[in-house]
Formats: sequence, C-alpha cells, structure tokens
Amino acid sequence: MTYSRLANPRETRAVLEGFGLATKHRLGQNFLVNDEVIGRIVNLAELGGDDVVLEVGPGIGTLTVAMLSACRAVCSIEADRELEQVLAQTCATDGEKFALVMGDALRVTPAQVDDALAGLTKGQSLCQPCQPNKFVANLPYQVAATLILKFFQDFGSLERACVMVQAEVADRICARPGNKTYGAYTAKLALLARPTGRFEVGPGNFMPPPHVDSAVVRLDRTPMADPASGEPLSAGRAARANAQPRADADKQRADDRRDQRHLRQTRPERIEPLKKRIECGEAAARDDGIEDERAPQRAPAADVAGRVEHKPRNGGGKAEPVVQQQRHAQHAALRDVGKRMNIVQAEGENGAARERQKTFAQRKIRPK
Repeated sequence: MTYSRLANPRETRAVLEGFGLATKHRLGQNFLVNDEVIGRIVNLAELGGDDVVLEVGPGIGTLTVAMLSACRAVCSIEADRELEQVLAQTCATDGEKFALVMGDALRVTPAQVDDALAGLTKGQSLCQPCQPNKFVANLPYQVAATLILKFFQDFGSLERACVMVQAEVADRICARPGNKTYGAYTAKLALLARPTGRFEVGPGNFMPPPHVDSAVVRLDRTPMADPASGEPLSAGRAARANAQPRADADKQRADDRRDQRHLRQTRPERIEPLKKRIECGEAAARDDGIEDERAPQRAPAADVAGRVEHKPRNGGGKAEPVVQQQRHAQHAALRDVGKRMNIVQAEGENGAARERQKTFAQRKIRPK
C-alpha cells in the first residue's frame, strides 16, 4: 500500500527541479522520502474521517498528501513562500480539504487557523465549522520543542500530537523524573500532555540526510479537571484556562522589559549609592561643625524692588537680581555634586581594580 506518491527520492527531486527549487538549511528543510515511515506516522496518529489535522512545515506535501486521504481536513503552516505554488499542485487532488497559512508557525495565531478552516466550510467538503484536534507534522528541528508546547497551550481543541523531532528532543519529552534528561521543559509539558508512543527514524530516510537522528513521538493531551468538582473541563473551558495565564505572563514580561529599559537609562545602581555616600559625608561634616568651603552660600533676601540688601559685588555698581544670583548658586551646586560623584566613582573603580589585582595574585594569573 502506498501512502504518499511523493515519498521517494525520484519524485521529490522531480518536484523540486520542476519548480527550480532547492532545500533550505536555514528553514530546516529535510524532505522525508520513505513511504514506510509516512505510513507509520499516519497509523500512530490514528487518523480518522472526522479528524481535522494541523501541520507545520509541509514542505512539498509528502506527509500532507497521505493525511488528506485519511482525515476530514488539513491546515498546514508554511514559512517558505516559494512552496506555496508547489503545495497548490501536489495537494490539488484533495484541494477542497486543504487549507494553507503562510507565515512563521511561532507567530501564527489560532484565529488565523480558524479563518483558514472556515474557508473550507464555505465549499462542499465541510458543512460545519471545525477546529484542529490533531497535530501531525515533520517539524523543523530548531523550533520543534517550542512549537509542541505552544500549540498545546494555544489550541485547546488539540487532543493529540504525532510529530517528528530530533532524537534528543524526544528523549526530553519522554523522560521520567530522576532521569538525567528530565528537566523544566519535561515537567511543564507533562502538565498538558503525556507521551504514548515513539519510534526511531534514521538519517537515510531524508533528502538531504540530516546530521542527527530523529524520532516520531505521540503525545495525548492530559485532561484538565475542575479543581472544585473534579469534573473534566470541556475544550472551550480548557482553552480559556490556558489563555488567561498566558495573557498574564505576556503582560508581566512586557512590564519587566519596560522596567529593564528604564533601569538601563537611569542606572540607579550607580547613582543611588553615590548620592547616599555624598549625603552621609555632608551630614558627618555638619555634626563636626565643619563647613564645606565649596558649598554654595544661600542668596541674601531681596527688597521689594528685587535688589539684594548687601553691598554690590566688585566694590560698586548695581546689585544683581535675586533670580540671577539663585541661578548661579544652583549651577555651582550642580557642579559641586558632579565633582563629588566623579571622585566617589573613581574611588570605587580603583577599589575594584585593587580587588582584581589581589584575585589575580592569589590565582597566580597575570592580568590582561
């Protein structure tokens, strides 16, 4: 039994040459050319006539063609614009069941997928609105782990995922607590889905062959339950429950980025300690009865005409207005604070340099 007519090197090469295309390493394009592996993926996913499949990275449509003949509809997300015309031709046989979204899968929203599938309901193939309930794909390896977690969070209707990933990523997905590959990603994914199947795929099954081993992993969604009643949540309630924490987390990250930009601009970690040291030094001087010669003197009071009461400076002439004298005092104060901050900063840098020299001496390392 043939699952996909494109799953062999000759047909794959003919399609690429017919459109004048070549594989792009930056997009993680390694086309599957073994029909037996295609059949194992379809069987492991247990596709049926009512399933709506979400796919990422269809390439020339090798896996897509096999799924279109086994399910209700397929919505594929592709980042390479040059493959749009290729998919239109290779999937033309079941084109009424095929929807394509062009863009980066990490940025595609559930609303875009729903709009693409809604276009199929206007035709003769689908008479009712549908949402994807299975995620089946030969994923780009550089974003595979992120996509799996993102789609289970964003698409509350997903019940199962059957995806091709790098073997090391599959080890992390299937790891058990206490295993060296078990980590934060495994624990977070376990809250959403659990691995229920796996098989290995060698590099020789791809064109061009990747430099790593691959594996197909099946994940079934972990049912969410109401903490109060213990009853399973519906798909809609589960989607809302996943969406709210994600929205709160996005808002928190935006606030954190804004605060970090403010900190980089104001640099309070340098300004505040210097101000405190200057204030402490001035307070100690006042307690000792010492008056700083550099401290600006307060301007004398002015009469009604706006003139100072004491004698004019430079031995005669008109007295300076109070406003101008206060401005001079403010400028002098700012210059004085700036000089003190530079002195304190230089002392801090010299102290840090001495500490580095001491560390180098202890380690017997010559500083660069």
